[in-house]
Order: sequence, then C-alpha cells, then structure tokens
Amino acid sequence: MQTHKDLIVWKDSMQFVKEIYSATANFPKDELYGLISQLRRAVVSIPVNISEGAARHSKKEYIQFLYISLGSISEVETLLIIAGDLNYMKIDGSLMVIEGLRKKLLNLIKFLKGK
Repeated sequence: MQTHKDLIVWKDSMQFVKEIYSATANFPKDELYGLISQLRRAVVSIPVNISEGAARHSKKEYIQFLYISLGSISEVETLLIIAGDLNYMKIDGSLMVIEGLRKKLLNLIKFLKGK
C-alpha cells in the first residue's frame, strides 16, 4: 500500500525543507521572527499539506490540499526573491527546485482529476 511517503513530490519537498532551513541559518539574527520564521513555516507547509491531503478520504479533499501546497510554493518563491533582493542568499538553485515541485504537484493534481 502506497502512502504520501512514496510520492516523489513529497520526498523532493522534504529535501527542500532541509535546504531552506540550512540556508536561513545564515540569515541575520534580526530576521529570526521575520523572514526566517515565515520562510520556514511556508516551506514546511508544502510536504505537510501533501501528506494531510493523501490521508483524506476523498479525492476532492486530497486535491484541495495539493492546491494549498501550490500556494505555499508561491509563498516560498516570493519570500526567496525578497531574501535574494536583500542579499541574504543566492536563489537561482532554489527557484529551479520550486519550478520542479510546482510541475510535479500540477501533474499529480492532473492525474487525480483524471481518475
């Protein structure tokens, strides 16, 4: 029986969480309750909503949680652009990861809608 832990998009998003936590460890300490906190909460929301949706009893609910994950991806993208503009980090690689996660989520949604 497969679970959310078998999904590539979930595994990739968990790896992305680790990368963002590592990157934000180098941000200025005065951002601890600002950009760091917001970025970490948003990136954690991606795999959390994938897993919560997968545990729901209906396909409609699952898809809704996947859309919430998509929203979190956009939030992370915006926060990373801000961090890059403030010269807290280089964001090129992270933006590529975001685009990959977005595509995988959209493909999963498309697959579930087709079932």
